[in-house]
Amino acid sequence: MGRMHSGGKGISSSALPYRRTAPTWLKVSPEDVKESIFKLAKKGMTPSQIGVILRDSQGIAQVKSVITGNKVLRILKTNGLAPEIPEDLYHLIKKAVSVRKHLERNRKDCDA
Repeated sequence: MGRMHSGGKGISSSALPYRRTAPTWLKVSPEDVKESIFKLAKKGMTPSQIGVILRDSQGIAQVKSVITGNKVLRILKTNGLAPEIPEDLYHLIKKAVSVRKHLERNRKDCDA
């Protein structure tokens, strides 16, 4: 995010913890986490939505550190539940479609 009164963009950002092991207070087994990932994927959620739900409801900050070093998307790919189009490409296509619709409705909008 840019600053209002200068050209700088700032340097602060979030940092991942140095230790790559699961925290000691987390008592969830990797199998339980995988089952909840599969359940959420079958409901039609994207990998990032699954990560947010796991973080907020079950307290799992990083799935990669809890389950043998695999990310959510890799877990879904091994079980054939990954989306056919990558998530970032899907959102770009969705944005382009919405801009086209907007331009069809508002022909005089030259900035869009």
